[in-house]
Amino acid sequence: MKLGINLGYWGAGMDADNLAVAQEADRLGYAVCWAAEAYGSDAATVLTWVAAQTERIDVGSAIFQIPARQPAMTAMTAATLDSLSGGRFRLGLGVSGPQVSEGWYGVKFDKPLSRTREYVEIVRKAMSRERLSHDGEHWTLPLPGGPGKPIKLTVHPEREHIPLYIAAIGPKNLEQTGEIADGALLIFPSAAHIEDTAIQYLRAGREKAGKSLEGFDVCPTLPLAVGDDKDVATLADTFRPYTALYVGGMGSRKQNFYNQLAQRMGYEKEAAEIQDKYLSGDKQGAAAAIPHDLIDQTTLLGSVDRIADRMQAYAAAGVTTLTLAPAGFTLDERIASLRAGTDALERAGLA
Repeated sequence: MKLGINLGYWGAGMDADNLAVAQEADRLGYAVCWAAEAYGSDAATVLTWVAAQTERIDVGSAIFQIPARQPAMTAMTAATLDSLSGGRFRLGLGVSGPQVSEGWYGVKFDKPLSRTREYVEIVRKAMSRERLSHDGEHWTLPLPGGPGKPIKLTVHPEREHIPLYIAAIGPKNLEQTGEIADGALLIFPSAAHIEDTAIQYLRAGREKAGKSLEGFDVCPTLPLAVGDDKDVATLADTFRPYTALYVGGMGSRKQNFYNQLAQRMGYEKEAAEIQDKYLSGDKQGAAAAIPHDLIDQTTLLGSVDRIADRMQAYAAAGVTTLTLAPAGFTLDERIASLRAGTDALERAGLA
């Protein structure tokens, strides 16, 4: 199993530290550095900045939002980043959510599965440097009856095949991801539940495509906080606002994928209470309502030995790249967490 690092969003006051974290991850041998985007910093600019100041680590979008870019533009960006980084770019895609898609980008959040499938088809065709034509439900290229004609990408990516990942949570999206992508970006993964909540659907998608999970990158992101095992409850409490935001407030009452995931993990009653409190404005109450076990199962907390045990469980469950989001109020704390991650991987016998 390999390790990755997720820098999250840029512009939160830790930009210089984020670059230093990426550089230390590069030095330590982490496989990939991911950057996110929502409605603040864009991932492409961040990844260019990081790629220019690192040497070996891959850089990946987690994610480029599908409603934010036409598919051909995404292919252009991916090819350019792969060329500039010397073949170190990984393309992660996702549909975002209804609020961002419709409120920020003005793109209707409908038919996300068919939209994703079609988007991937166009991106792959463009990156292969075929002359681009497509006749689908969501895109028609070139537009009929006008001056457009099939053209091809002029930039040569460093590699013939740029790895393509999809951020997936729901069963249908996971199955499609297994079918059409090279990897899956997962969030709130529990080693005890990941087979039932994710991997079984990825496997079904791979089988639909006539493939196995061999070579497919199962890549969940887990917050990491290192400390004494007797302080695990305190460490878990630092992630209560984060978990409350996603389970309680990310998306609408009817369409919150993270809340639905918590329910599939067995927290139906608790997920409903967290959402009720969060959407009513009681964010503290929502955070307090989160069961400790839900946080502990979806993060890496405690000593290096405890984290190593958890890493073994994730590897046994089928995880191939474990992406860490190291907690810490200072750069030194985040760097120490990075180093603890590599120490735990070695102790787990997975390096």
